[in-house]
Amino acid sequence: MQDYEVLMAFVTNVLLVTTLGWYLITNLQWYDYKLSRVVLKHHKPLWHLFYFFIPLIAYYTTGKFFAIFFYFAVLPSIFIWHKKLDKKLVLTWRVKRFLILLIGLTLFQDVLCTLKSACEIYGVFMPLAVAYIGSFLIEKFLFESFKKQAKLKLTSMNNLQVIAITGSYGKTSIKNFLTEILSSKYNVYATPRSVNTLGGIMRDVNDSLPENTQIYICEAGARESGDIYEITNFVEPQTVVVGKVGLAHIEYFKSIENIIATKLEIMQSPKLENAYIHNSVTDEIHDKVTFFGSGVSNINATLQGTDFLLDGLSFHTDILGSFQTMNIEVCVKIAQQFGMSEQEIVKAVRKLTPVEHRLQLIKAGGKIILDDGYNGNIDGMLEALRLCSLHQGGHKVIVTPGLVESIEELNLKLINAINETFDIVIVTGTLNSKLFDDNLKVKQKTILHDKTKITNILASQTKAGDIILFANDAPNFI
Repeated sequence: MQDYEVLMAFVTNVLLVTTLGWYLITNLQWYDYKLSRVVLKHHKPLWHLFYFFIPLIAYYTTGKFFAIFFYFAVLPSIFIWHKKLDKKLVLTWRVKRFLILLIGLTLFQDVLCTLKSACEIYGVFMPLAVAYIGSFLIEKFLFESFKKQAKLKLTSMNNLQVIAITGSYGKTSIKNFLTEILSSKYNVYATPRSVNTLGGIMRDVNDSLPENTQIYICEAGARESGDIYEITNFVEPQTVVVGKVGLAHIEYFKSIENIIATKLEIMQSPKLENAYIHNSVTDEIHDKVTFFGSGVSNINATLQGTDFLLDGLSFHTDILGSFQTMNIEVCVKIAQQFGMSEQEIVKAVRKLTPVEHRLQLIKAGGKIILDDGYNGNIDGMLEALRLCSLHQGGHKVIVTPGLVESIEELNLKLINAINETFDIVIVTGTLNSKLFDDNLKVKQKTILHDKTKITNILASQTKAGDIILFANDAPNFI
């Protein structure tokens, strides 16, 4: 080959491998860095065909014409794909290590082949495979190192009280409410946002857990059996909470029995003193278990807030949604365990602030926006619909992808409730679009595959006095 042809082949190979690596690591980040989930559980498997396998096969079959295909088809399509993602790749150190290793291996391979004139075509699969395996081994080594460091930090905090919270629904709400209530009397630290995996918890302990913390509140999530057990044996909580259990993530666990068994792994904490379990989980009596979920009465939940009775006490909170009273109920019980008085608890509950993107009420331009984007369970979504039905005047508008990682029966239940309340429905994404399109019976419906158009559609279809509900917000790779 001529020198310029060698250079073009060299550069094209490096860019192709980097592009495929970028696509691979983006998908791995979405699916907890588990290749099996990327391959077997991906919600849009055709993406793999268009953005990975077709370019890979074309590289080995189209010869000198591949460069034209790559620069005028593959690169532009990958660029557009990435630009449209609403959950783009986050350049964490793990991602940077993978990309550095991948590019380094590719350059080493290509330089070696060029100098020895040993390759008619540079390899693509080998640097990807070696980088993936090498990255896996590096991360496993670092994981164990960080885990040991975090464990030492936790054990060095002799008087630390640890509360671990799991469940299908309400984990984050319970964590945030409990943090606010207990913080009125103690130094409390909780895992931020939706950090609930062992790796995320370890990193947060190492980087952010203050040494003077008296109560550490940890949210524990799961995608498979054993996940909760790992977290529990790492943080060793004295107090555990199992919130309401339902069909969330049923595609991973296959049955409600498997979900319950996984959540109850939290009971195996070696330091367990008190457990609070929602009555949807089990009715098995245990000397360390207190059940919750049915102690609240006289609930009055409106768009102005929620009033209820619990243990003979009257409570008011600005938190929206009647289902939140069961989450507050367990927080009250734990606050009593930690010695807070009735007056302190009632006052703390009154001061609770809405959890961001969970029935968060926002007023803008004369419109009421109910942001429930982080709520993906049927009970919470039905309650959001009920609250919208209380709104007087104006249109009722809902923007939703429906239920994700759930079953068709529950989505049909949601659709029927939407038909009873809403005037305008905007369905986002493709996951449930056909089901909604076939069963919605409202004045106006829009099936929107590109979420970047939502702002313009809402601006043209809504006006002052309307209420707009954002119910669940699945990223567009789902």
